[in-house]
Amino acid sequence: MSAPIVVWFRQDLRLADNPALAAAAETGAPIAPLFILDEASEGLRPLGGASRWWLHGSLAALGDAIADRAPGHAVAPQLCLRRGPAADVLAQFVAEVGARAVYWNRVYEPEGVARDTRIKQSLRANGIEARSFQAGLLFEPGTIQSKSGTPLKVFTAFWRACLAAGEPDAPSAAPKAIAPVIPTPAGDKLSDWALRPSAPDWAGGLRDSWTPGETGAKRRLAHFLDAGLADYAQGRDYPGRSSVSMLSPHLHFGEIGPREVWYAVRHHAAAHGLDRAAEAYLREIGWREFGYHLLFHNPAMETEPLRPEFARFPWRDDPAALSAWQRGRTGYPVVDAGMRQLWHTGWMHNRVRMVVASFLVKHLLIPWQQGEAWFWDTLVDADLASNTANWQWVAGSGADAAPYFRIFNPTTQGEKFDAAGDYVRRWVPEIAGLPDRFIHAPSTAPEDILSAAGVWLGETYPAPIVDHKAARARALAAFESIKATARTG
Repeated sequence: MSAPIVVWFRQDLRLADNPALAAAAETGAPIAPLFILDEASEGLRPLGGASRWWLHGSLAALGDAIADRAPGHAVAPQLCLRRGPAADVLAQFVAEVGARAVYWNRVYEPEGVARDTRIKQSLRANGIEARSFQAGLLFEPGTIQSKSGTPLKVFTAFWRACLAAGEPDAPSAAPKAIAPVIPTPAGDKLSDWALRPSAPDWAGGLRDSWTPGETGAKRRLAHFLDAGLADYAQGRDYPGRSSVSMLSPHLHFGEIGPREVWYAVRHHAAAHGLDRAAEAYLREIGWREFGYHLLFHNPAMETEPLRPEFARFPWRDDPAALSAWQRGRTGYPVVDAGMRQLWHTGWMHNRVRMVVASFLVKHLLIPWQQGEAWFWDTLVDADLASNTANWQWVAGSGADAAPYFRIFNPTTQGEKFDAAGDYVRRWVPEIAGLPDRFIHAPSTAPEDILSAAGVWLGETYPAPIVDHKAARARALAAFESIKATARTG
């Protein structure tokens, strides 16, 4: 029997369209699947609570899927779980199983890139083959450039260059069999990692909303193709509709790859005459790619504004306002609905994400980094590239950013995209009895209407924590102040 190959799983928790796994399986060598919970390597950002909950389910599903790939073998292959600094754990595991090679799919967070580079150099210096593959994006970061070979800073130009680069590689099928390593290396029990909360158990809404794992991802994609894609171009802005794919956490953890999504959407659209809807949806996949493109070329964007003048922005320190925003108690129903949806399900509709983010940074003048940190902890799709790029876009400090004078009015946003109040009534039930014309602005309702609906502002539901008109004027003045500073040097 030939020496084993270690397949190091990370953000690629799937069997299909997994280049590292496919390449290892093609050799016919025994495969030692390994996942390392690395919370110790310098610079790596610890997972948020919602991501830890998701990771547990995803690893459980991957372990079952790997164990099922045992045709012709008396012993089923096993996903080995280890914990610690990846370089140390990997070196020990390679020696333990007598591996001749380690294969993995690349990650693109700056600290992860630096760690993986060191690991690859160390393995090769010790005579171990080390190969990495591209699995998480349509295009490798750095390959999409301007005609002059420089990084693109505007999304439209970036996406145009992506489309000009041609179709992505077709996804590969899952290997039919995975030859096990005998004896099976021992690993940690998933339950011992305590990734899921117990005291208190706050994850009931997550359990009701999601099925982590490759099978759950494929079901989510199939449902979107059948029930959501046709309405996507028009319906994606309406949080009360089921027009979005909700694939973002599955994509982040690599339970499905963007290539598989790309070809499935293209095929379904061609068969049903939905080319316009497909173009609108795939453009959003492109926006995800753009976030990684930005992070690759600007590794400091996790904490620092891409536009340097924003380092002088007069942010406010307001713990009470931040807490009201986090708890969905701002007095603006669509903002509160979004923040409560986030807390209950670990996810929020994209239109509402823009509204709540704009409210934090422009109405409250609270630094975008504080909002990004809250999303990092509460989103099941928390993704470093997407999270930071999107927050900087809303704040006006990023590439291709929303202009500083675009300050969403949360009341009119609710009236436009949730006219009947279905979304707000679901997540803010204490005001559900209000008529449609007041559901997005309870503070403007007459006392008799509030009383008839069982609403007492300041008691059962908060009055607005900030006046929109005054907050808008304050935000515009703040933006003008950094412009003035830039002019005077």
